[in-house]
Amino acid sequence: MVSLSPPVCDFGRPAADFDLPGVDGRRHSPASARGPQGLLVMFICNHCPYVQAVIHRIVRDTRELARLGIGSIAIMSNDPTDYPEDSWQNMERIARELEFPFPYVLDESQQVAKAYGAVCTPDFFGYNADLELQYRGRLDESRKQAAPEGARRDLFEAMKQVALSGQGPARQTPGIGCSIKWRET
Repeated sequence: MVSLSPPVCDFGRPAADFDLPGVDGRRHSPASARGPQGLLVMFICNHCPYVQAVIHRIVRDTRELARLGIGSIAIMSNDPTDYPEDSWQNMERIARELEFPFPYVLDESQQVAKAYGAVCTPDFFGYNADLELQYRGRLDESRKQAAPEGARRDLFEAMKQVALSGQGPARQTPGIGCSIKWRET
């Protein structure tokens, strides 16, 4: 398992369009997932210890962000060949068990991850109401273990700022996670 940190925020970069199948039986896009104040695009998977450490916090934060007008969507781009935990059936199970308040979609071709420049799981992209990138940072100080209760909620605070002002914070701390499991070509 390779740990990577994504690059810093490329402010203003537009959200790449996509149309992907969700575990809810519907297709989803940035337009269908966005809220009136913005959109959070998350690249996650089921097997990654970094995601497992924070998945309950992701669910909590996306619920709270929805009340602020920020829609969310989670994209699974890993090749499940060597990681069966990331299979479609396990995506359905995890979304159901954790009651995801956001669409969980499959990027089977991995083209969406490439279009966004996603490098790891989790990898967060926060957009304003105009779908311009305003945040590319960490959820909080968690690593393979959840940060202590009461730790600063970097992602939540940044997206709250985006909801209120349309702009993300100038200073952002990169996240860290497992490398995306790219298909061998």
